[in-house]
Amino acid sequence: MADTSAKLLRGRLLSFSSAPKGPDDTDAYLYEEDGALLISDGKIVARGPYADIAAGTPGGTEEIDHRPHLLVPGFIDTHLHFPQVQVIASWADQLLDWLNDYTFPAEQKFADKAHGDRIAKGFYDTLLSNGTTTAVAYCSSHPNSVDAYFEEADRRGMLMLGGKTMMDRNAPEALCDTADSAYSDSKALLEKWHGARRAHYVITPRFAITSTPEQLEAAGALLKEYPDCHLQTHINENHNEIAFTKELFPDAADYLGVYEDFGLLGGKTLLGHCIHMNDRELGVMRETGSVAVFCPTSNLFLGSGLFDKKRTEGAGIKTAIATDIGGGTNYSMLRTLDEGYKVLQLQRQRLHPLETFYWTTLGNAEALSLSDRIGSLDPGTDADIVVLDAKATRPMALRMETAETLSEELFVLQTLGDDRSVVEAYVAGKASKPV
Repeated sequence: MADTSAKLLRGRLLSFSSAPKGPDDTDAYLYEEDGALLISDGKIVARGPYADIAAGTPGGTEEIDHRPHLLVPGFIDTHLHFPQVQVIASWADQLLDWLNDYTFPAEQKFADKAHGDRIAKGFYDTLLSNGTTTAVAYCSSHPNSVDAYFEEADRRGMLMLGGKTMMDRNAPEALCDTADSAYSDSKALLEKWHGARRAHYVITPRFAITSTPEQLEAAGALLKEYPDCHLQTHINENHNEIAFTKELFPDAADYLGVYEDFGLLGGKTLLGHCIHMNDRELGVMRETGSVAVFCPTSNLFLGSGLFDKKRTEGAGIKTAIATDIGGGTNYSMLRTLDEGYKVLQLQRQRLHPLETFYWTTLGNAEALSLSDRIGSLDPGTDADIVVLDAKATRPMALRMETAETLSEELFVLQTLGDDRSVVEAYVAGKASKPV
C-alpha cells in the first residue's frame, strides 16, 4: 500500500514530457543536477531544484539523500507471462515447439492456488529488484492464477495489469476452457479486480491459434461491455504461427484481420511482437490506434525475426517495449533496451539513449494510456521511482571515469546495467526493492 508519510528524495532527476529527437531536444525532458521530489500519500507532490523544494517542505519531513544517483520514473514492462517464471532459459526450438514443450506444462501447475501464490512472491521480488514497478502480464487459463497475481500486487501497492488467458483449442485439455467459461470467468475476475486500488484487468485471448471463433467473439463482447479495459494478444511473431493461423481462419484478410473481424482492436489493444506485418495490417493498426509491443530478447531467443521500429512508427503506430518473460531472457528493462538497441542496429535504425529511457518510462505509459498516473516524475502522478547507479559494477565504474554527459551515462546503464544498478525502487512512495 502507499506510504502515507511525507518524504523528500534528493538526487539527480530525469523525466520526460515527450519522445526526444536527440540530446539537444531539451524540451522533451527535464534534468535536474541537484533535484528533489516531495512525496506524500503515494503521490509526487512537488518536483524541482533541491533548494527550492526543501525550502517549502514542512519541518520534520524525512529526507533521503540518493546523491549522486539518478532518479527516474519506475520502469514499465508491457508484455510478459506470469506463469512462465520457471520456463525462462529453457532450451528451445521455435515458438510453437517451445509452447508445447515447456510453456503449457508449466502453466498447468497454476490450477493449484498455493503454487500461484508462491510463484507470485518470487515474480514480484524479481520485477522490483530490476526496477520494474508496473507490468502487463498474461496469467494462466486458471482463475486462481489471476487472484494470485493481483493479490500479491495489491500487498505491494503496485499498479499492475493482467488477465486470465483465454484458450479453448490447440492446447492440453487441462489448460483449455470454453468460449462460455472464458467469458464468464473473465467477466467475474474483471469485476473483482478492475479498478480495485491499482489493479487493471486485461482481456486476454492468447492468440488466434488457441481460440475458436466463438471464443474470440466472446472476447470482443467483453471489450465492448468494458471499453475501459485493455486487451492483449499476440500477432505475426513466427512464420509457422502465421501459416497455421491462415489455415484456421481462411476467410480473414490476414492475421490482423482475424482480430479485426471480432472487434478486438482499439486504443487499448496491445499486440505482442508485430514482426511480420503487411501494409494493410499496419494501416488498420493506425486507424484503430492499436499498440505494437516489441519484445527483443524473446524475438532473438526464439529466432522469430527483427522488429522494424522505423516502419511501424512511420506508419503512425504507437510502440511499446517489453521483456516477454519467459520467451524473453531477462527481467531487466535495461537488458531489454540493450538487446532492442542491437536488433535495431542490425537494421540501421540507431537509437539514442534518451529515446530508450523515454521508451521504458513515459513511452510505455503512453502506450498503455496511463501517462496521467505513471511514467514520469510530474507532480500529481503516482510516486513510482527507480534510483539508478551507473557505477554499480567494476566495468561500469571504469567506463564512467570517461563519461562526460548524461547521454553517455544512460548508455552505460543500458549497455552494462542490470539489477545491480537498481539502488532502490519506490512503489507509491514506499521503498520496495527486496533485500
